[in-house]
Amino acid sequence: LRVFLFYFLADFLVYIILALDLTASEVDPYTILGVTKSASQAEIKKVYKRLAREWHPDKNKNEGAEDMFIKITKSYEILSNEEKRANYDRYGQTDDTQPYGRGHHGHRHDHFYFDESFFHFPFNNKGSREFADSKYVLHFNQYVNDVVPDSFKRPYLIKITSDWCFSCIHIEPVWKEVVKELEALGVGIGVVDVGYERRLANHLGAHRTPSILGVINGKVAFFHYAVVKEHLRQFVEDLLPQRLVEKVTDRNNFQFLNSWHEQNKPHVLLFDQVPVVPLLYKLTAFAYKDYVQFGYVDQGLSETANLLKQFNINTYAPTMLVFKESTDKPADIIQAKGMKKQIIDEFILNNKFLLVPRLVNQKLFDELCPVKQFHRRRKYCVLLITGDEEAFAIGNQAFLSFASANTKEVVRFAYIYQRLQQPLCDTLLKTKDSTPLPTPQVLILERRNAAGKVLFKLAGSWNGTDDDKRHLLDELERLLKDPSILNYDAMLPELNNEFASMFLVRWIYSAYDYLTEIIDDILHNNWREMMPLLSLIFSALFILFGTVVVQAFSDSSEDGKTKSKAKDGTKAENESPSSSNTSSRPPKKNFVEVTELTDITYISNLVKLRPGHMNVVLVLTDATKNVLLSKFAKEVYSFTGSLTLHFSFLNVDKHSAWMETLLEFAQDAMQIDTDEDDGARQKMDYTGYVLALNGHKKYLCLFRPVYTGEDLDGKSSEEEGPGGIHHKLDRLGLWMERLLEGTLPRYYIPAWPGLDKITAPK
Repeated sequence: LRVFLFYFLADFLVYIILALDLTASEVDPYTILGVTKSASQAEIKKVYKRLAREWHPDKNKNEGAEDMFIKITKSYEILSNEEKRANYDRYGQTDDTQPYGRGHHGHRHDHFYFDESFFHFPFNNKGSREFADSKYVLHFNQYVNDVVPDSFKRPYLIKITSDWCFSCIHIEPVWKEVVKELEALGVGIGVVDVGYERRLANHLGAHRTPSILGVINGKVAFFHYAVVKEHLRQFVEDLLPQRLVEKVTDRNNFQFLNSWHEQNKPHVLLFDQVPVVPLLYKLTAFAYKDYVQFGYVDQGLSETANLLKQFNINTYAPTMLVFKESTDKPADIIQAKGMKKQIIDEFILNNKFLLVPRLVNQKLFDELCPVKQFHRRRKYCVLLITGDEEAFAIGNQAFLSFASANTKEVVRFAYIYQRLQQPLCDTLLKTKDSTPLPTPQVLILERRNAAGKVLFKLAGSWNGTDDDKRHLLDELERLLKDPSILNYDAMLPELNNEFASMFLVRWIYSAYDYLTEIIDDILHNNWREMMPLLSLIFSALFILFGTVVVQAFSDSSEDGKTKSKAKDGTKAENESPSSSNTSSRPPKKNFVEVTELTDITYISNLVKLRPGHMNVVLVLTDATKNVLLSKFAKEVYSFTGSLTLHFSFLNVDKHSAWMETLLEFAQDAMQIDTDEDDGARQKMDYTGYVLALNGHKKYLCLFRPVYTGEDLDGKSSEEEGPGGIHHKLDRLGLWMERLLEGTLPRYYIPAWPGLDKITAPK
């Protein structure tokens, strides 16, 4: 009992020390802004504006200015919101950490919470844990720009953790061991700290710590089992598609090796003594699935004895063979007891293509015939334009034989079927009638730019005779001495994707994988991740049901209206379109609905605007209201078909304070001059400004008037009167197009200012 009490008190003291150290290391928004806890909102705002100008990275080039600016912004975001400020004053927590503190216990404790992990705290492991994680820490932009594209070549294993998470420390030894093993096999590793990257954690759907998830082909899958080495290894293996590697025996080896022509790929066979395909080999097959077809031979089976004998395989070490156009003899071979990833990668990269591959898509053409970069890096392509009929088989085989004897590294050989790539062949052969060739043709070409420009020379017809081979060899010798013999140029169209017909099969496989993920989520009660899908299903059912009901009522009302029209045809002809149109479809608007943004409509039209919707607000005055609204309606009329756009106007005579407050939030990002005094700022003319406001994501896009006040006759707008004001919106249509394309700069703000006060008249 004494021993137990001793260790309990020791653990308790260490717990308190660590808790105090953590609290001291957290960011205190009051300290960052240099204000007291009794500071008013006006004082906090004034200090924030001064510090934001001082530490903005565009103005302050000192090291650490960017980090300080981020801290200032986050601190102001907390203290400017009364709810967040009260939460911090009471609990010392912010929204970035609160959900994860509640995730394990269900409610907040005002005292220390002890669970079983408290008594097994690995005190000496903290430093090594931080060092190991720092190597793999992911940020949001890094995940989107690097990890997601790379996940189409290799799977990623990502851990969700936080600084003060006892369960995270529990899994650390297993995680470290698994990372060391899987990273050597080619698996990508990532760590997300929710204290710093909560946005990424929410994006991944990770709502508790610790969590482990996998990413492959841009899709996320969660790990639901006990954190042990075997389970994590199996989890990564289950992420991979099931049809990567084909089991090859004496019965199907002929079909496997002879499919090179149909798939246009080399075929690789791995011979090993283990009954299951090694994970390293599966990962390699996934990385090079677009270039090579992979097969596996289990040496321990009696059904593979003939294969071992045929290729003289040494059963004491794993052996890898690559076959190209010849199925009787491998094109290359490696054998090693410790088959490492680097060795396999080098072996595959040296054998990615057939000796004479068929150009089946633009990607393959770009890799086989790269664009000329430097004079010494010239690459020439010898292209055979032929057919896939039996009559061309002899000539095609002779071309393959000629290419196999080639020793020049600057020359690549390929062939193309005219029937499948007709536009490209017509461009190279200078034909317009697209008639089939009587005999195959050989061209030598050099690509000059990525847009499709090539220099080429017609080397003549090709029947595979000895004279044809000698003539082509002479042409290649001349080319290496004098590249100017390429006397034709052309702009090639993009190649057709001959494998595009396999889209349906790929779609079925993708649908199967997606349904498997849904079933897995349901079995593990992962309702939080399932909520978006369930919401989508119920929304679709609701819309479908509502459409049927509305259609039924609309049909009945339309029948009644038709009968009344038959009785009084003259009256129906004189009715306006808006009153006579009672079909089930809503009539197309011939006007722009623009509402005034006031304190009454402010909450519904902006603050609580639905996700994905935007409010386009025109800023005007009493004097310019009629002119600008008329011009505004003409410019935005063609965009009224979008259901996500709403149109409003703001009277700056009443709400100039709101306009100034809004632009102050984003003044540094917009590069608005803030050094002016208050008097000069009040004189700033906001007439003709247009704001696209996203209430849900809290950002705005800004349109500034392009009219300078001078017309073609040299008269100012003041001299012309209100009629010249409408020129301020001349380029609004182009700005609206960029808004819908998503190419406009966005200025994020911490909170929407209130619109409850009306500016006093001057």
